[in-house]
Amino acid sequence: MLLNNEYKEEIIETIFEKSNFCFVVVDGQGLVTYLNDNYCKFIGVKLEDAIGKHVQDVIENTRMHIVAQTGKEEIADIQFIRGNHMIANRVPLCSKGKIVGAVGTVLYRDTKEWMKMNSHIKDLLLEIEQYKKKLGNQNGATYSLQDIVGSSIQINKIKEKVMKISSGDVSILLMGESGTGKELFAHSIHQLSERSMKPFVKVNCAAIPVDLLESELFGYEGGAFTGAKKGGKLGKFQLADSGTLFLDEIGDMPLDAQVKILRVLQEGEVEAIGSEKTQKIDVRIIAATNQSLETLIKENRFREDLYYRINVIPIKIPPLRERVEDIRVLAKFLLAKITKRTGKRVISFEAAVMDFFMHHEWPGNVRELENVIESAVHLTNTEIIKLEDLPDQMQSNHYTTKQSMNLKEVLARAERQAIENAIERAGGDKLRAASLLGVGKSSFYEKMKKHQV
Repeated sequence: MLLNNEYKEEIIETIFEKSNFCFVVVDGQGLVTYLNDNYCKFIGVKLEDAIGKHVQDVIENTRMHIVAQTGKEEIADIQFIRGNHMIANRVPLCSKGKIVGAVGTVLYRDTKEWMKMNSHIKDLLLEIEQYKKKLGNQNGATYSLQDIVGSSIQINKIKEKVMKISSGDVSILLMGESGTGKELFAHSIHQLSERSMKPFVKVNCAAIPVDLLESELFGYEGGAFTGAKKGGKLGKFQLADSGTLFLDEIGDMPLDAQVKILRVLQEGEVEAIGSEKTQKIDVRIIAATNQSLETLIKENRFREDLYYRINVIPIKIPPLRERVEDIRVLAKFLLAKITKRTGKRVISFEAAVMDFFMHHEWPGNVRELENVIESAVHLTNTEIIKLEDLPDQMQSNHYTTKQSMNLKEVLARAERQAIENAIERAGGDKLRAASLLGVGKSSFYEKMKKHQV
């Protein structure tokens, strides 16, 4: 009883503030509600600056918000923070049977043994990366599931589904708008399959001229037609034998080619143009489309029997506007990727830019987001991307977005902007910022939390 009552405060203080652990607590929305002194010192932030912010804006590579959403604990996970590999535990926080947040701990000891282990992990990861590059050169698949950035529930569910179905040989149909990452998922499925050491061959059905499609898919014998190579040429099906064939934009494939592909899939053999023999082939089909194949079937532009052959397991990839929570982490990832490639030092976005990103419709999805950020990196003259650095079409879209907002949205945006401006004018001092706005401390922090400032 003594431990439970008399020394309760001392025990809590010792555990949270005097141990060699970093502690963080987030609420159900992923906003930081507690950060112990060790963690503050380690990541170089002040407690008052961290409280109320989204954990992704405070701790790099964090998954605390995901645990708070899913309720699934993550034990002994390797997390890369400030150039070091740490061991992180993340546990959901429950109250009265409901998940109300998450508690995270990171083991951090600045000792020779820890640094030795950190270097060892780095060495192993570099070695794995080298093997991945060699494997990519050999089989054609260059991306894995780790290359798909996003922490939304939708993306995590798709990743879980991919891990379940990759090992089989069933055909998979990836559906989604342009720029959602269908090709990345196709690569990932192959990398996780039993065929990962075999070829991964991509065919863009929309890019090959109709008169060349058959020869590209099935190959030809020497002299089969005028202009044919002397020794002939292997088609994509032959090149993918024992591996995976990725049929991208399959909705644009001509009906004649659809008939021949269906025959190959049904009989498991292919006949090159000009050949009198058939060749047995074993390929797994992954198809992708940004169109509604059901609509194309009704319009007699896509064969229903081929549709059922390729659509054994459908995977629908949501557009970026339906997984807004991924935009923040995607934008930061793409910025780091672009600046590394261009060599230009741009480290972040001003709050108004990120706010615009979160409200934009993104018809081009991740590809559009990457293009916008790359353009802004080249246009900016500072280390922070501002609204005026965005491409011209974005500037007009920003105005349109403002014009189409309802009163509640306009007021919310204005309040958030006022809070951000006050904090900037106060040099980061929250109490002074509250005073500038003429509101009390508690009310100010509530508004900060509400708008995720």
